[in-house]
Amino acid sequence: MAVAGGPVAGGSVLALVGPTGAGKSKLGLEAAERLGAELVAVDAFTIYRGMDVGTAKPGPRERRRVPHHCLDLLDAEQDADVAWFQSAARAAIADIWSRGRTPLLVGGSGLYFRAVVDPLELPPTDPGVRADVHRRHGGDPASAHAALQAVDPQAAALIDPGNLRRSIRALEVHALTGRRFSDYRTTWDAYDSIYPRLRVVGVERSREELTERIAARTQAMLEGGLIEECRALLGRSLSVTARAAIGYAEVMTHLAGRCTLEEAAERIRVRTRRYAVRQQRWFAADPRVRWTPPAGVVDAIVSAALRRGET
Repeated sequence: MAVAGGPVAGGSVLALVGPTGAGKSKLGLEAAERLGAELVAVDAFTIYRGMDVGTAKPGPRERRRVPHHCLDLLDAEQDADVAWFQSAARAAIADIWSRGRTPLLVGGSGLYFRAVVDPLELPPTDPGVRADVHRRHGGDPASAHAALQAVDPQAAALIDPGNLRRSIRALEVHALTGRRFSDYRTTWDAYDSIYPRLRVVGVERSREELTERIAARTQAMLEGGLIEECRALLGRSLSVTARAAIGYAEVMTHLAGRCTLEEAAERIRVRTRRYAVRQQRWFAADPRVRWTPPAGVVDAIVSAALRRGET
């Protein structure tokens, strides 16, 4: 079922976006504390229970400081789609408003962000059809992307050939509806939020800064429990979405003896850098984003809130 929406009456919605490794979580927490706001995680992977270290999920200490929403909603075996997340996040926003608080959306998943705040037409989904498409391509990203190229070259041009989850999703939509996945992008060119009082701040960092931070973050995760977390997931039938989380497949490949730990670390660093570039391009196209250096982000969010009269 397609999901869209007209303007929603209510309070303000604040958002903090940017690439992975930019420091959004820490800055968002500081801003939420100053405003008395509540955080809504806009991320495709922090929704999974038991996937904490590799997703840089806020821990118990952070959650005691500020209420967090849209974390730990599913088991790793459960699949998620954008329409499902759209509904969950919009419900969280309404809940926060109902208690007289302000929602602050924090995340780097551009697709999920747009789905939550804009009136996008989202294609239907069917787990059975998706599973059948996945079986046909044997978990091979190149095979799935080639099949997508044959039926929907426009969608294939926008999807990274290594992103099995997105290719499978596009093929699922084509199999289910007979329409090209790219046909559903017609409403994506207008940045006209269903929340009239949406304000968006972006964390601005240079490519060099991000490269250094991603390398340090990768090392910290490997030393901070990612390997043990992956061991706990071994043998479980992870969903297509959960398997797509950066770091997990790489460490599991190491645990299976097919690469060294340093090789796994380098693959994580490379994949994360590429993802960060895609995120920067995605949000750079959104005219609502007010790009701000890290030192000014909290003040920018607070100023946006005060101008809107939230506090």
